[in-house]
Amino acid sequence: MSDRQEQLERLRDELKERLERYRAHRQRADGAVDKDMEDQPLQTRDDEVVASLEAEAEEELSQVRHALARTREGQGDICERCGEVIDAGRLGAVPYATLCRDCSAA
Repeated sequence: MSDRQEQLERLRDELKERLERYRAHRQRADGAVDKDMEDQPLQTRDDEVVASLEAEAEEELSQVRHALARTREGQGDICERCGEVIDAGRLGAVPYATLCRDCSAA
């Protein structure tokens, strides 16, 4: 197993754990509006922030899973669009990148 694949698998596992925490928060919050009227707007805002974080984590997890599949196929460092090698620096910064810098900027 390559270092990149290990890194992606760790990231996948971290994201799955994060999603579980967000979902647990949402389940606790469902229907449980604080009786103190002053705290309701804060609670609502907190719930919206958690929902936004959950959506971001789901999107990132999808990208990580896609990158993992490409890595297992031996295509993990090849740009999906142009077929050139993705710079190691880019993969270090964004391990689930599937496009080179040029193609991601286009």
